[in-house]
Amino acid sequence: MLTDKVQYLCKTGVKPNILLIGDLMIDHYIYGTASRLSPEAPVPVVNISNESTTLGGAGNVLKNLVALGANVHVAGITGCDDMGAKLMDLLLEEGGGNHSIIKDNSRATTVKSRVLVGNHQMLRLDKEVTNSLSGAIEKSLYNKVMRFIDFADVIIFSDYNKGVFSSVLTQRFIKAARQAGKKVLVDPKGADFTKYKGASVIKPNRKELAEAAKVDHINTIDQLRIAADVIFKQTDADNLVVTLSEQGMVVLSRDSHIALPVEATEVFDVTGAGDTVLATMAYFLALNLPLADACTLANHAAAIVIKHLGSATTTIEEILSHLAAGERKIAIA
Repeated sequence: MLTDKVQYLCKTGVKPNILLIGDLMIDHYIYGTASRLSPEAPVPVVNISNESTTLGGAGNVLKNLVALGANVHVAGITGCDDMGAKLMDLLLEEGGGNHSIIKDNSRATTVKSRVLVGNHQMLRLDKEVTNSLSGAIEKSLYNKVMRFIDFADVIIFSDYNKGVFSSVLTQRFIKAARQAGKKVLVDPKGADFTKYKGASVIKPNRKELAEAAKVDHINTIDQLRIAADVIFKQTDADNLVVTLSEQGMVVLSRDSHIALPVEATEVFDVTGAGDTVLATMAYFLALNLPLADACTLANHAAAIVIKHLGSATTTIEEILSHLAAGERKIAIA
């Protein structure tokens, strides 16, 4: 059983080494109360009671990997600003002390500020620059990443469409990874997946797949298969893993697919669940589990985190417990 496989891997004490390249950002939360409207405009007045900051974007993938127990080397870009300094502090706090971070004085550090009253989000304010990196910054980032490519058991691209993954730089990363014999997992953004050509696994959600394949909708497995075939032709990827929200996920190769149903019994918040899936897949692929097994474990990980409000993480022990409970139900049935 899969539980036995994972327990055996845990007993070996081996920790996978993950190279995470991505769009780093800060999630800024402003908490308060609102009991009246402004006399200046028909908007609520929020009295701020508390504020917090945490890593967002690729940083959330980092948090998930660290919670699982991986050794992580993270690479990305910040601005030369106060929030860039804050991001560096958060990296250290979250266990991302091993990093290749380039400071770019032409960009602002990406910050997403959310105003919340109770559990209701009133407003989100984004501060970001999404232009492609300059040639000099791309070269610097590439050179830093290359120093650590041999460190990695698996390489993750966490693309939030904030400028790191230009077509040229993405292809340089993939070609270098392939030459080094490393698997590349991609969480894609945008309508053009050709820049991910040669990746090992691409993990879009249903909407992202439909946009990239230029189809109106994906409601059936046949429609999913047709859209996936378009992406396979564009990218020559080994596999696609398509997340389908309440319908679980589907693992596809060129000639077969495996549907994995949702493992959750309660859903409070799906925020960050895609990052948990990506991190868990990468963790177990780095330990040489087959993709289908890694995705099954990622499905259980997602079922755990969506029971919590906000971006959450999980541990190997929690995944094992959740997996074992599911296996017991199957045995009884």
